[in-house]
Amino acid sequence: MTMMTRLLTLLALMLALPFAAGTAQAQSGGSFAPVVTVNGMGVTDYEINQRQRFMQLLNAGANTREDAEKALIEDRLRIWAGKRIGIKLDEAAIQKGMDEFAGRANMTGDEFVQALQKEGVDPNTFRNFTEAGLVWRQVIRARFGQQVNITKSDVDRAMMPESQTGKGVKVLISEAIIPAPQGRARAAMGQARQLSAAQGEGAFAALARQYSAAPSRARGGRLDWMPIDKLPPQLRGVVLKLKPGTATQPIELQGAVAVFMLRAIGDGDAPSGPQTLSYMTFAIGPTGSQQSAKIQSQVAAARECNQLYTIGKGFPPSALTKHEDVAQAQVPTNIGLALAHLDVGETEVIPQGANDVLVMLCDRKVAPQGDQSAPDRDQVRAALENKALESYANGYMADLEAEAVIVRK
Repeated sequence: MTMMTRLLTLLALMLALPFAAGTAQAQSGGSFAPVVTVNGMGVTDYEINQRQRFMQLLNAGANTREDAEKALIEDRLRIWAGKRIGIKLDEAAIQKGMDEFAGRANMTGDEFVQALQKEGVDPNTFRNFTEAGLVWRQVIRARFGQQVNITKSDVDRAMMPESQTGKGVKVLISEAIIPAPQGRARAAMGQARQLSAAQGEGAFAALARQYSAAPSRARGGRLDWMPIDKLPPQLRGVVLKLKPGTATQPIELQGAVAVFMLRAIGDGDAPSGPQTLSYMTFAIGPTGSQQSAKIQSQVAAARECNQLYTIGKGFPPSALTKHEDVAQAQVPTNIGLALAHLDVGETEVIPQGANDVLVMLCDRKVAPQGDQSAPDRDQVRAALENKALESYANGYMADLEAEAVIVRK
């Protein structure tokens, strides 16, 4: 495996985003004068260009200049929040973090930096990205760590084989998927909290019609009966904990916030076991744009994934990506939720920030199951704690953005 291949594999795994080679190029130059200040800390044009290039290597979908600027503003807020409580990392800690990050692709930190440089990314882009992430981790643990209580039963449930999770169960749920583009994360979270507090199916449906961007919006978010094993693994435990007529707390997705209400639960067929999914994603343009509407109209007649290549002629290669035989647990939650609704050859458009992404299911099959050792309980507990802290982190970031003094020059 080449150094660059390992780099791209690492980035895809760490950020839960599929990698596909793209042709988009970011200008690596730019002014070193601040174009944005965040609580007095500057962000330069050069840094924005560099971060955009870094994001484009990930084929993250959200990799415009505006996305890069938003990511850097959030990093400044992470550093600022750390300074407020006295968190400052030395170079040795930052280098260790860079080495650990690179080690997941069997690379040293230096090899990782060299691979980035070959793709036109300044080493400081990776260093600053790592520092902000490490500081933020300490900030969130210091601020919210004591509020997270992972019980023995939580660990037991998480360690249960996927084929046993919700065995013989089908669910009737309603959904609301609220877009959270740049500048609207706080408002989206407020709308999601209204849905979480909804008393009964009727109240939830009314709010879903008002706020949701999912295709189910016209039905008040109502979905048909589905086996629990069609839902993304990340959502099954959350849904199964609900009582009929109650809703989840807001769940952060990529560029959106989701809330689900359990309407009923019943006996179904035993699950077939862990699944692998093959699917395509197609970034079709800004939500509500003529381009998005035109592509959706053209795709309506498509019944096979390969037909999307013809429809996508003229788009950058990075806009259209095929993902083959992906373990269901590794599919990003927002995409996995859409795939749960679909049969092979069907499509759904999901919001991702201010943009639309079309998802088509190419194949669904039972994953081969080999002999696997049981996961370590401490690792499972740590993963559950990190997941819980993530929700606190998203809410805290929205608060920091609302309170920050952000000046664009």
